[in-house]
Amino acid sequence: MDTKQPYKNYSGNFSTPTPAVVTTAATAPPPKLLDQVRARLRLKHYSLRTEAAYIGWIRRFILFHQKRHPKEMGKIEVETFLSHLASALHVSASTQNQALAACLFLYREVLEMELPWLSDVTRAKVSQHVPCVLSANEVRDLLAYMDGREWLMASLLYGTGMRLMQCLRLRVKDVDFQRLEITVRQGKGGKDRRTMLPAALVVPLQQQLERVNAVCLRDLATVEFAGVALPFALSRKYPNAEFELAWAYIFPASRLGIDPLGGKLRRHHLDEKVLQRAVKTALRKTCITKPASCHTLRHSFATHLLEAGYDIRTVQELLGHSDVSTTMIYTHVLNKGGRAVISPLDQVAR
Repeated sequence: MDTKQPYKNYSGNFSTPTPAVVTTAATAPPPKLLDQVRARLRLKHYSLRTEAAYIGWIRRFILFHQKRHPKEMGKIEVETFLSHLASALHVSASTQNQALAACLFLYREVLEMELPWLSDVTRAKVSQHVPCVLSANEVRDLLAYMDGREWLMASLLYGTGMRLMQCLRLRVKDVDFQRLEITVRQGKGGKDRRTMLPAALVVPLQQQLERVNAVCLRDLATVEFAGVALPFALSRKYPNAEFELAWAYIFPASRLGIDPLGGKLRRHHLDEKVLQRAVKTALRKTCITKPASCHTLRHSFATHLLEAGYDIRTVQELLGHSDVSTTMIYTHVLNKGGRAVISPLDQVAR
């Protein structure tokens, strides 16, 4: 048979075959700019929250300058955008600096443009505010108007000094009931640390783990369930870990959801707005007039430990601060000693 003869197509007619177009890496269209930013952020292991914030600021920067490509712009355009945020939108200095960080990431990491003006862009000076701190009686009143899962989370924030998202991201394996310790994984700056587990929360936390176990058993009966999301490539190193109780979130979401990274059906942790709303509701029921929030409980944790005479270096380690000057914002009391650290929640419980 002559292989050079025309072949019969689907319409029944004979025609000369059209050579197939093979798409290679060299001929494929380049990815869009924001897709390049997203890929670079994930390559450097930035969090999803940072990814969303940076992409949002870069999009706003481009739209502000009528969709001009960033390669065509420079220091003047960046500072004009930052001035617009401060003068027209009245954003805070920290928000303005976040927008600047997103623009610098775009030029340095994505476009790979080491231009002289990148180091000369004016940064907004962030004000040093005194943190809002609740007294021991105010913390007791606040927790008295909370119950169940929300009470346990708020108690952990005050009793351990964790941030809100660090509490929500706790997994079963991170709690050591024998040593009364909690390991905070991938804290601010990607650092792990240990903090105390208040003795007053041992029994409530064990009861919460029993409920988590029941949730895991129900999830395993779901055919489409792909387990919990594991950090980095641990799912390849430990293939069954995503279905084990040890890796389950202590405060799981009420329903299954699609993982934004892998597109699989998983059980994520609870949304932070659940606790934020519960704290605001409890505050309205008390006589507390301070502008308190979930993070106020962390401030109160540090302040009460320092007032009790614990060494500021110890408090710095418990909070996960890189510099002791960050911890010194709570008080000027230094080096008061203290060997064994007792959680302030245990003192309130007495």
